[in-house]
Amino acid sequence: MRNAGTAAVLSFLVPGIGQIYNGTIWRGVFWLIITPGLWIGSGGLLGWVCHIWAAVTAHRFATQNPVRYLSA
Repeated sequence: MRNAGTAAVLSFLVPGIGQIYNGTIWRGVFWLIITPGLWIGSGGLLGWVCHIWAAVTAHRFATQNPVRYLSA
């Protein structure tokens, strides 16, 4: 099962990594591209918003879409 806390922490440290951990590669790539652009474009103000929002979305996705494995 995915750990929602791990996804949130990973995405907070490097936005997009938590989404990749969750298996949503394109969302991860999106955050990896958008966050540095907003850090640079806004002088750092919107970069923090992206870091927090990426962590929240990674946590929500892991919570709402648990991985279920078949037991033998």
